[in-house]
Amino acid sequence: MTTYISRNPACVDDIVVEVPLATVADVVATCQAAKDAQPGWAAVPAPARGRVIAQVGRLFEANKESLSRLVTREMGKVYAEALGDVQEVIDTCDFFLGEGRRLYGQTVPSEMPDKQLFTFRVPVGTAMIITAGNFPAAVPSWYIIPALVTGNSIVWKPVEQTAAIAQAMAEIFYAGGVPRDVLKVVIADGPTTYDGLEAALHKGLVNKIGFTGSTEVGRKLGELAGRHLQSPCLELGGKNPMVVMPDADIDLVVEGALFAGFGTAGQRCTSLGTLWVHRDVYDAVHERYVHAVENAIVGDPFERVLYGPMIDEKYLANHEKHLGLIQDHQTVYGSTAIGRITSHNPRRGFVGDPDAGWYAHPTIVDGIRAGDALYDTETFGPLVGMGVFDTLDEAIELANGHGYGLSSAIYTSDPKAVWRFRQGISAGMLSINNSTSGAEAHLPFGGNGRSGNGSRQSGIWVLDQFTRWQSMNWDYSGKLQKAQMDVEELPYDPGFRL
Repeated sequence: MTTYISRNPACVDDIVVEVPLATVADVVATCQAAKDAQPGWAAVPAPARGRVIAQVGRLFEANKESLSRLVTREMGKVYAEALGDVQEVIDTCDFFLGEGRRLYGQTVPSEMPDKQLFTFRVPVGTAMIITAGNFPAAVPSWYIIPALVTGNSIVWKPVEQTAAIAQAMAEIFYAGGVPRDVLKVVIADGPTTYDGLEAALHKGLVNKIGFTGSTEVGRKLGELAGRHLQSPCLELGGKNPMVVMPDADIDLVVEGALFAGFGTAGQRCTSLGTLWVHRDVYDAVHERYVHAVENAIVGDPFERVLYGPMIDEKYLANHEKHLGLIQDHQTVYGSTAIGRITSHNPRRGFVGDPDAGWYAHPTIVDGIRAGDALYDTETFGPLVGMGVFDTLDEAIELANGHGYGLSSAIYTSDPKAVWRFRQGISAGMLSINNSTSGAEAHLPFGGNGRSGNGSRQSGIWVLDQFTRWQSMNWDYSGKLQKAQMDVEELPYDPGFRL
């Protein structure tokens, strides 16, 4: 049996958990168990399922600090951010706990007498949910909670690097009243997950795929779902632009770009990709942003730092690979060095032991232009590009040209610029005078183009991912009435004139 060792990325000698990795047969068996349990869960009255979600929410609230500490320990997110990660689960529970009483259909008038028409939301069935490690609590809850309240069963495959967090969360769900076979957790590597999911789809055990992760993997899962005529929920990567107009509040820009670029060590799908600045204020923004990044505190995620380690060594290696995309016409700013932070490659003001974990220098790459390798590559690390523009139309073209469409931001006090940007930007989400990062539990979350297939999470919009509309007509006339044929026509005089 192969095991996975989950390590604390801030202190790699600290083993958080060792877990056995599932085989393809294990994945299929887990899907079978969830499939078998789904009809019984769907038979539970929806308001009762809502009460279970309410209980789960209170338990996450009671365990918020301990779960947040585990988030920081296992994947390296700064503790203050980890608290927000878990709070998002609580907020999602609070939003959906009443949805069990609001799974509304409609009563629709028929065109025929003695006949009624109805619509109902029915559960999809069994969902396979595959999530990334950067938001190990919040993002899974965006799938799991609405899927549960609408009567589905779930097989949840978290990234291996957050196995302990997933196991802890599952126990909270069980303690809140969710049956163990209704929510199954399976820890597996990527290829095994894909092969197991393919086999489970072939056997009819999975009715919905939900995936948060890279665009590359999302394409493969989308193709797999398409073979089975399914529409997956895909939340993928981003190259999120922040556009700075001449009238922008530069202090606010720097604060927003610092958090957007380097929160969670830049390992967010909504992290700032390129800071596009109008030529009139470029020098001022550049000077202050570079100063802010150079003086930001990096290190131990349990201390007051901007960001901590990368999620694991693989993510650090990926960041270092992207540093190789820097071109001769570009200039690097932001730290005392680039790449991995060590005692031999130090970061000024670092907090903690840099040799103990997987830390990376914050990096600003100035001089980004359309066509550069860093223009359209999602770097998913502490690397932010900077580029210049002269007109808003040019900025919108630069913001859209790479094909990603997740999050975006514009800083301006001009309402005309706001509305032109909103109309022109391809992103599924935009912020005005705010960061590209940050989501609330009751607003639709998701992207377009390379960032997703148009599906949305959070709020009432996610209900369409985990339910299907069923229509019903009830004819109590005692005779066959044929739609579009046996329609009652009332007399009128087409030639009437005053």
